[in-house]
Amino acid sequence: MPMTATNLPREADGAKSCAYVFLDESGNLDFNSSGSRYFVMTSISVVRPFPWAARLDDLKYDFIEYGRDLEGFHCAHDNGHIRGRVFDIVASVLDGIAIDYLVVDKPKTAPEYQDASRFYAFMLEYLLDHVVTSHPCVEASKVIVITDTIPAKRKRRVTERKIRRSFVAKAPPGREFSILHHDSRSHYGLQVADYCSWALYRKLQQEDSTYFDRIEPAVRTRLEIYRSVQSRYYQSVPSPA
Repeated sequence: MPMTATNLPREADGAKSCAYVFLDESGNLDFNSSGSRYFVMTSISVVRPFPWAARLDDLKYDFIEYGRDLEGFHCAHDNGHIRGRVFDIVASVLDGIAIDYLVVDKPKTAPEYQDASRFYAFMLEYLLDHVVTSHPCVEASKVIVITDTIPAKRKRRVTERKIRRSFVAKAPPGREFSILHHDSRSHYGLQVADYCSWALYRKLQQEDSTYFDRIEPAVRTRLEIYRSVQSRYYQSVPSPA
């Protein structure tokens, strides 16, 4: 079963309970014919101690000692052997994490949202709004969101400021909220989010559910955002994973 709010540490001796949310995405921000059909944004909600930390660390150094120059794990770039070993670890810690997905069928995206920075900011804000207002984050007095470096480089600072202002304003009284943008190599949490995102993306794009089936028990929600050219506003449709 996925992690629930009851797993969160309670405040003790003045210490505040803290939930982490790691986010990554699969697919690209191109809306032309050469771009990916789907864009998948994935969040992993978790509390410390991170359940994957020791095993992924051991695995990384096993490969380094074997002679592989490995800074971190990246699902699309890792070979099949590495990918299988990482999924073995992720599949073994599903009771300590919650996975939330946002899926966009890009051909159904309205023209006004096809600017890369606007599209990314909208999707990130939408997913975070869902994640940080539902368990397990809802009972945490502090939520730290860590995303991979924002891909829309030209407007990165504007996008960061917009997202930060939005969620600081929405934070309930007494809850601290921060959002950080780090390179994926700096956190195993981002690498786990990358693997989980790739698994659903592969299922959608290539109709191969082999890897997604292994992590599906920890999937809490899958949000599908779409817009036809006739409709006026984005609609969100929660659907089972």
